[in-house]
Amino acid sequence: MAVAALGTTVALAAPAGFAQAAPTDTAPVAARSAGATQTTTSTKAAAAPAAWAAGTRAYLVITAPGGTSAVSGAVASSGGSVFATYDAIGVIVAHSTSSSFATSMRAVGGVQQVGATRNSDVPADAYNPALPANPAQSTTTLTESNRWDMTQIKAEQAWAVTTGSATVKVGVLDTGVDDQHQDIAPNFNAADSASCAYGKVDTRAGAWRDVGTHGTHVAGTIAAAKNGKGVIGVAPGVKISSVRIAEPTSSLFFAENTICGFMWAGDHGFKVTNNSYYTDPWQFNCPDNVDQAAIIEGVRRAQVYAEGKGSLQVAAAGNSNYDLANKTTDSESPNDSTPVTRTITNACIDIPTELPGVVTVAAQGNGGAKASYSNFGNGVVDIAAPGGDGASGVYSTLPGGKYGNMNGTSMASPHVAGVAALIASVNPTFTPAQIRDQLGVQATDRACPSDTRCKGTTTKNGFFGEGAVDALKAVGGSTPPPGAYFENLADVTIADNATVESSITVGGVTGNAPATLKVGVDIKHTYIGDLKVDLVAPDGTVYTVHNRTGSGTDNIVQTFTVNASSEVANGVWKLRVNDNASQDTGKIDAWNLTF
Repeated sequence: MAVAALGTTVALAAPAGFAQAAPTDTAPVAARSAGATQTTTSTKAAAAPAAWAAGTRAYLVITAPGGTSAVSGAVASSGGSVFATYDAIGVIVAHSTSSSFATSMRAVGGVQQVGATRNSDVPADAYNPALPANPAQSTTTLTESNRWDMTQIKAEQAWAVTTGSATVKVGVLDTGVDDQHQDIAPNFNAADSASCAYGKVDTRAGAWRDVGTHGTHVAGTIAAAKNGKGVIGVAPGVKISSVRIAEPTSSLFFAENTICGFMWAGDHGFKVTNNSYYTDPWQFNCPDNVDQAAIIEGVRRAQVYAEGKGSLQVAAAGNSNYDLANKTTDSESPNDSTPVTRTITNACIDIPTELPGVVTVAAQGNGGAKASYSNFGNGVVDIAAPGGDGASGVYSTLPGGKYGNMNGTSMASPHVAGVAALIASVNPTFTPAQIRDQLGVQATDRACPSDTRCKGTTTKNGFFGEGAVDALKAVGGSTPPPGAYFENLADVTIADNATVESSITVGGVTGNAPATLKVGVDIKHTYIGDLKVDLVAPDGTVYTVHNRTGSGTDNIVQTFTVNASSEVANGVWKLRVNDNASQDTGKIDAWNLTF
């Protein structure tokens, strides 16, 4: 598989394990201090063994939820140690150098399943994880422009309805994210970012950073800021958190890492997670294999937990041009040792993408056709989105302030995650199931091409699922956006401790303004906690849309909804900006009204 792209080169979505040829998620191990524990509502990081030893392997020990403490003592007596515990779902991550550990633990009362999660040793780094590099940042002279992938999903038109709410958190479960990147920093949520590499949460500052390039690229597609630089994400108004589940050096995403990531997502209020990887080392996990059955059950429980906490998982279908509805062989597993060719059936599943409740995303090229590499499968694929193909890659952020192209279902999945975040922004009470349904109902139907591998109907088939994702329809918009549209593109300088105004004259609109008047604001200003922003109606009535929130965040690029139904529409409307402090200045770059 091709390595992740740098600069403007094109690559398939990364190392073996990346979403079944889509990039793999790996998260760093939990922070540890000697004898210390770290607890959330669902996880407990147990004291790690004193030292790493050659031959250490990782296992999932599965009990009834809430039953881990009753069997944890048996881990030591069986020649192992408890590395992390997720008691809410009944999962222990155990380490052992003993070849008889799994057999011994399966005989312990209260233990339901035990399975090895890898065919390679746990790296010594698990016991003293090194922080990922914090790359030097370069600035860009690139300005935002229309991109084929955003045009294809009608993202630019959807922004007339919403650019996304800052209350919506999206988790990027991946190789990590460069939070310092000029296009990511404005929307990055460090408080809810961590590493889950090796299956234990590490909350040290920077543990979430990228050990490759894949996760930063994914993050930019979801929520790169609408700040005039580089690129714009599908949902540039939402917040993104990094949960690194890829391990350094190997860039593999083992089951314990994915479990940790899903539990973190549930406990930290992520409305959506993006999962552009498959759980290593098995491309497909088969329930008739005792180890793989435990992997399936452990990851399944963690996904159910996250969804129960309000989190929708979106995942890449994979890049092997494989029919997921007609599985026969697997020749790529295990990818952490020597792969073998084995006969499989449809009972064997790619996780997390084939778990119940997860949105499975196939990739399209520029123009909408199935991408040449994209996995497919009638009844498996839920929806399709731009992933790039050939020379037409998906252009997004790369570590160090850079940008580049990548191709893969790993690039398609974050488009859908971004649209899901927009849906959550305009429907804040929606459950994961309702967001999932909205994605499908509002997708644009795409019929099968003249390719006998594509099974199904125009409304639902193996290449495109329920259709191509449509950001505009998903947020309730139409083409063109509803109502009369007026804008002012003239710059107005905002000086320290000053009040400035920009005007729009509205004419030709009958009656009063709507109860859902859309006020699009593009203010470039450092430290927006200094600013109060008001919409002033023609009769002088003031509607405050922003009042000194956001603290040190830069720029207000957002569409606000104002109930202006008591105001006559025609007349002069003003955007009034009051700067309440010194040292930070900026400008009203543009603003608009949609009636």
